[in-house]
Amino acid sequence: MKIIIINGPNLNLLGKREPEIYCNITFEDYFLELRQKFTSVDLEYYQSNIEGELIDKLQEVGFTYDGIILNAAGYTHTSVGIGDAVKAITTPVIEVHISNTFAREEFRHHSYLSPNVKGIIIGFGMKSYELALQSFL
Repeated sequence: MKIIIINGPNLNLLGKREPEIYCNITFEDYFLELRQKFTSVDLEYYQSNIEGELIDKLQEVGFTYDGIILNAAGYTHTSVGIGDAVKAITTPVIEVHISNTFAREEFRHHSYLSPNVKGIIIGFGMKSYELALQSFL
């Protein structure tokens, strides 16, 4: 099984940025833990702060991978383009958020991705990624 985790803007700052909301570990360190835990999965990771690069990656993997775990971060609430890219591909996508977006600012309560994804996991911290991965298994 081939699955990719795609992270959007500012998630490269995990471990540094607002650890009380997000976490105190880098995503790279967490990703190594996931790979060790799920050895039967061909697991990849991609991160970009640039909307077009996220769309390009979705289009690149969206017809050949078994699953995509997508945390589009702030673009979740603003990007029609990423929502359209998710709708256009055939690989199932799980939308993930580390924090409970519904317990935060009002603008974070809307997602352009949600209507086009297989499922949504919100608010379980870094464990959200593991829950999404388990959903594909």
